[in-house]
Amino acid sequence: MPELPEVETIRLQLAPALEGRRIDGVEVRDARWSEPAPPEAIDDALRGRLIEQVARRGKYLIVSLGDDVHLVMHLRMTGNLLLIEGAEHPPLHTRVAVQLDDGRRLLFVDVRRFGTGDVLLGSDALAEYFESRLGVEPLSADFTSEALRAMARGRKQPVKAFLLNQERIAGVGNIYADEALFRARIHPLRSVGTLKRDQIEALRAGVVESLELGIDSKGASIDDYRHLDGARGSFQDRFLVHTRAGEPCPRCGTPIEKLRAAGRGTYVCPNCQRRPRVRRR
Repeated sequence: MPELPEVETIRLQLAPALEGRRIDGVEVRDARWSEPAPPEAIDDALRGRLIEQVARRGKYLIVSLGDDVHLVMHLRMTGNLLLIEGAEHPPLHTRVAVQLDDGRRLLFVDVRRFGTGDVLLGSDALAEYFESRLGVEPLSADFTSEALRAMARGRKQPVKAFLLNQERIAGVGNIYADEALFRARIHPLRSVGTLKRDQIEALRAGVVESLELGIDSKGASIDDYRHLDGARGSFQDRFLVHTRAGEPCPRCGTPIEKLRAAGRGTYVCPNCQRRPRVRRR
C-alpha cells in the first residue's frame, strides 16, 4: 500500500498540473469506487469547478475545489493516479477518468479495486471525516517526542502495531515502520509502553528520517506504486532492512531476519534490535 512518502510524491507532482484547472467531467466507471454515492453524483458535484489546491492528510489525497467542495481519494493497495493526454488510450483497470479543461485526463487505475473516492461538502465535513480516522501528521510540528511518549504511555501493544495504527500516527505503513524501528534499534515486538525516554526520542527521529528519505527518493516501488507518468520510485534501493532477509545488517553484518509482527511481514536485525524477554510467571 502506498504510504505517506508515496502519496506525498504524487501530491507534489499533481499540484502544479491540477491547481488552476477546471474539471469538465468525471466518468466513474466502477461504482464501487464512490460508494455509497452513485457515479452521477460525483460528476454533478465536481463538473465545472476550479481546482484550488491539492493536499495530503496521512495516506489520503485531497483535491479542494471552488465553493468548499473536496474530493478525498485513497489509493489503498494497488491504486495509481496517471495523467495522460486526451488522445491516449486509458490503461486496463481504469476505474475513474477526470476530464480537465486543458484536454488532459487524470485516471484512477486500480487492479484490485480497493481504492476509494469521497466528495465532501464544506471544510467542517472534511475535518470531521479525518477526525475519527487519522492521528498526528509525523512530519508536522505536533509530532514531538513528548507527544509520542504521551501516546505510548501505559500501552501494552507491540511498537510495530502502534506505528501502523493510523488513528495515532497518520501515514506510516509497513515499509517505513520497519526502517524507523531499525534506526531506533527497537525490536518490533517490544511493548510500546515499556520504551524509555531515549528510545522514544530515537523512534521519533527514526520515523521522521525514514519518511523524509522516502520523499527524497520519490517513494518505494516494490509492487504497484508508480509516479504520475508511470515511472518508479527509488527508495527500495535505500532500504536498510525491509525485504532484505538473509542479507548482512548495514550496521553490524548480522543476517537480517524476517518475522511476523502486527500481522505483517517484518524485517529486523536480531543483533541491533534485541528481542524482548518473555517474563515467566
